[in-house]
Amino acid sequence: MGARQFFDRIEPNFEKGGKWEKFFPLYEMVESFLYTPKTVTKAAPHARSFVDMKRIMTYVVLATIPCILIGLWNTGFQANQAIASGLEPTGWRAGIAGIFGYNPANPLANFFHGLMYFLPIYITTLVVGGIWEVLFATIRRHEVNEGFLVTSMLYTLILPATTPLWQVALGISFGVVLGKEVFGGTGKNFLNPALTGRAFLYFAYPASMSGDSVWVPVDGFSGATALAISARDGVQALAGEGISWWGSFFGTIQGCLGETSTFAALLGMAFLLATRIANWRLIVGCLAGTIGFSLLLNIIGSDTNPMFGMPFWWHIVLGGYAFGLAFMVTEPVSASHTNMGRYIYGALIGVMVVMIRVINPAFPEGMMLAILFANIFAPLIDHFVVQANIRRRAKRHV
Repeated sequence: MGARQFFDRIEPNFEKGGKWEKFFPLYEMVESFLYTPKTVTKAAPHARSFVDMKRIMTYVVLATIPCILIGLWNTGFQANQAIASGLEPTGWRAGIAGIFGYNPANPLANFFHGLMYFLPIYITTLVVGGIWEVLFATIRRHEVNEGFLVTSMLYTLILPATTPLWQVALGISFGVVLGKEVFGGTGKNFLNPALTGRAFLYFAYPASMSGDSVWVPVDGFSGATALAISARDGVQALAGEGISWWGSFFGTIQGCLGETSTFAALLGMAFLLATRIANWRLIVGCLAGTIGFSLLLNIIGSDTNPMFGMPFWWHIVLGGYAFGLAFMVTEPVSASHTNMGRYIYGALIGVMVVMIRVINPAFPEGMMLAILFANIFAPLIDHFVVQANIRRRAKRHV
């Protein structure tokens, strides 16, 4: 008996009136993951399109593959570099990674070492978040939405490799429940769930999410990120720390699991634009806001704050800017939905991220908070855009 026939045979048990009726969302989740959904609309109107929710979510996950691969390598590279400098490998993950040695010049050793930190975080995210998704789907008697596959991957990639697994579980629980499900689930949330969970951890457990010792998973290692160095001594100090623009562009610097490579994020962005999953107006607006506001601050200057002198091309390659631009700014549910609103929404993020990085010394990153801030104002932006269109059309008929 084939898998398709097996699912068809057991399906009546999960339908209304069946003995496992309450578990239909779980059945539907597994069945629709393996096969195209059989459900069709019963009444007009019909909109025919090759794009469905599953295809969209699959495309987004595929777009993250370059970030995953470079992130795995870089996580292992940073760890193996620290071990090569004289620090001792500790923990079961480092022990397993020792199968391939700790040579930072060995790509396979770097990749496998990074995998030992990525997998536990991702599996914890998938299991805990999946339990919440199935629980809410069962209570509400609807299918399990594929959106969680994207949320789980993005959430994993924006965490430091050293994040304790219990905090990983707590953060994804907060993101899924309070960032999405309390508003009705996928498509009804106004905050990005992955960023909501990450922000919760950032404010609840700052010692695990920031500082000099959380970016490289080797006990005893301490090293500031490029943004922290720039905030302290200016962007010109990066060269003295061995951080180049091209190294930052390709992702060979310290940072979260999948955020360090601008190159990988651009590959993912190009794929999302080519498949029309991402809207280019959001990207243009964000880049325009970042470039315009950073140029303004460069002109103003400051004798006490070296971040005023950071040029826009450094803002783009540092921190989570490129990753956020590719996968968070373009997230269709929590962004503005009008064309003009998308420009404004993107520009608001671009301005805010520079403002937070430069003017607020407590938050050297900025992209996460800027996106969440814009999420809140997205409905208001669309409202004013729609009202402006109504007034303009009304004047034409006067």
